Amino acid sequence: MLVSVLIRNIVLIDKLHATFGQGLCVLTGETGAGKSILLDALGLALGMRANINLIRNTDNKSKELRNASVTASFQIPANHGVNSLLADYDIDNSKEGEPLILRRNLDQDGRGGAYINDQPVSVTLLRTISEQLVEIESQFASQGLMDQKTHRDALDNFSCIQPLRNEVAHLYDAWKNIDNLLEKASAEYEKNRADEDYVLHSLKELQKINPQPGEEAELSKIRSLLINGERLIKTLVTIENSLSAEDGVEERLAAAQRSISKENVDSTEALSLILNALSAATDSVADAQHLLNRLMQDAAPDPTRLENCEERLFSLRALARKHNIAVEELPSLQKTLEQRIKTFSNADEHIRKLQVDRDKAYEKYKIKSEKLSKKRHNAAKKLDKGVCEELPPLRLEKATFYTRVETLDKRDWGRHGIDRVYFEISTNPGTEPGPITQIASGGELARFLLALKVVLKQNNTVPTLIFDEVDAGIGGAVAAAVGERLAKLSEDIQVLTITHSPQVAAYGLQHLKISKSEKNGSIVTQVTELDKNEKNEEIARMLAGVKITDEARAAAASLLFRGTP
Repeated sequence: MLVSVLIRNIVLIDKLHATFGQGLCVLTGETGAGKSILLDALGLALGMRANINLIRNTDNKSKELRNASVTASFQIPANHGVNSLLADYDIDNSKEGEPLILRRNLDQDGRGGAYINDQPVSVTLLRTISEQLVEIESQFASQGLMDQKTHRDALDNFSCIQPLRNEVAHLYDAWKNIDNLLEKASAEYEKNRADEDYVLHSLKELQKINPQPGEEAELSKIRSLLINGERLIKTLVTIENSLSAEDGVEERLAAAQRSISKENVDSTEALSLILNALSAATDSVADAQHLLNRLMQDAAPDPTRLENCEERLFSLRALARKHNIAVEELPSLQKTLEQRIKTFSNADEHIRKLQVDRDKAYEKYKIKSEKLSKKRHNAAKKLDKGVCEELPPLRLEKATFYTRVETLDKRDWGRHGIDRVYFEISTNPGTEPGPITQIASGGELARFLLALKVVLKQNNTVPTLIFDEVDAGIGGAVAAAVGERLAKLSEDIQVLTITHSPQVAAYGLQHLKISKSEKNGSIVTQVTELDKNEKNEEIARMLAGVKITDEARAAAASLLFRGTP
């Protein structure tokens, strides 16, 4: 609830500190005393639009002292939803028993700052937080039940269908998630389909050539060998002659082995080692001879083989240039294209599966949303009945309240379900109902909102309600009925009301009087909390006017007695 408000340099307010208690708090005072100024100042702290005209005119030359500021302190239960919202924005509100403090500064240039627990925040966040703490109901308000966007939530809270609504939200998320996957898969499929012919053609070219890892290097070696074959053959023949001629290496090694064999090799270790070395040399020469013969065969002039080698090598290189890659990357490209073709063939099946899953998710969402919609229609009838029963005592006996539940276009369905909910009224029989904000006058509007709040009070999550002149244009028994309902409403939440009605004021558990006086040559507004006797005197003033009579005091005492809980 709202604990206190500290206001500096707002219009007629030099410095004002007001504290508020639980239950119904009434604010009274003569016209022009500053009741509306107090409400405007509070609105500034709640993130409403700033107006430099609110800054108090003063001769003080100190810029700091000429700036305006409003600080509102709230006591919030630990389980209130605003705490999780504060946590989302890393605003510390964990100190048990400590108030939540909203502050707004405004300088002469219209600039200023917004703060929550002394932490700088945007005005938008300040307003978002305050909307969970305070509702201001008046003909000029734009929040609370005056905002059609809140009507669906109000009806759902009234009917206690939040668990079903949460389930609908979950099913909507599941449906939209699959729908998004399907949309992406379909877009990818269409993109791939446009490339499919090209990919298939490229794959066929690769499969026809069938490039192998390391093939370019091997073909290059063979090509070089074949091109230089004639010169190489001559060199190889010379080498071969050196090895196999009558006086060649092979023959000389054999002669040396025969000479050593004539001796007793076993008797001389050195001769044995020499013989082994000659034998190994002979084997090496034989290996060299074998390799030489192979090389001579490979290098033998063969125009057909060279042509085939060059044709394949050039084909590989041309294909690599076409795809702007190295020849050694062609095998990897072939595997990639084969995978893409496989993906093409599987895409249809994947999309069909997503379509089936999407349709199933949609049907689940639709069924639960229709169930939610049915409960809303039933709750709307109960709400209409409850509000209409509250209207006659508020001198709105000819008026009718309607809760409209309409099915949205499919494109507008969401986590909230398939319905649009809004409140309408008809002030006279036979007239077409219309939006509550457009049909009702200022006084009627406040009373409609009061009746609606009384019916919705058990499910209200906002801890503080403020009514601005809910008693405008009424008096007597009707005003007493308004006071009675404000008191009833304040049993569960804090209610503040600005009133000119003594009948309404009599129901207040707390009574604050707004007055103005002269201070240092300037007119300033001040707030005084009244005790029992002062409250009686203020209500007598409201009854009698300028001169308070004993009869007025007696009438005030009678009202206070009837208004005592």
